[in-house]
Amino acid sequence: MTSINPDDDLETDAGRVWTPERHAEAWRHSLQRLEQAIADAGQNARVVLVCGLQGAGKTRWISEQPARPGTIYFDAALPRARNRAPVVDLAHRVGASIEAVWIDAPIAVALARNGQRPQDQIVPEAAIRSVAEQFEPPQRTEGFVRVRVIRDSG
Repeated sequence: MTSINPDDDLETDAGRVWTPERHAEAWRHSLQRLEQAIADAGQNARVVLVCGLQGAGKTRWISEQPARPGTIYFDAALPRARNRAPVVDLAHRVGASIEAVWIDAPIAVALARNGQRPQDQIVPEAAIRSVAEQFEPPQRTEGFVRVRVIRDSG
């Protein structure tokens, strides 16, 4: 299964390290990896953009999906349409279909799960609350062929 998460590029031998520069580079690299994965998948390429609060269960949900040839998961919070646009635009530009899956979990569930992460992977509570305040549910009008909502109450 192919899954791309920009946070993976923040990992170091000492754990996850976040800086604005590393974050920007992680996104550049993730979009390059996505483009290559789509090219490798060929005509069967299908991108599934999985979004939601940090700690909502995106990575876990992806890990529970059956392997499907050509399916590429993109795993990130992506709270607004403008945050999702680079992934959608890339998929369209290279001819891949793209759908959205919103893992809709209450903020209390996301905060509790976040607290169970390894120390270097804990997202500041203020960041999770900010994403919750900004979040715009994905819409087909953004360019998705389908939008699914997975409600996860914990």
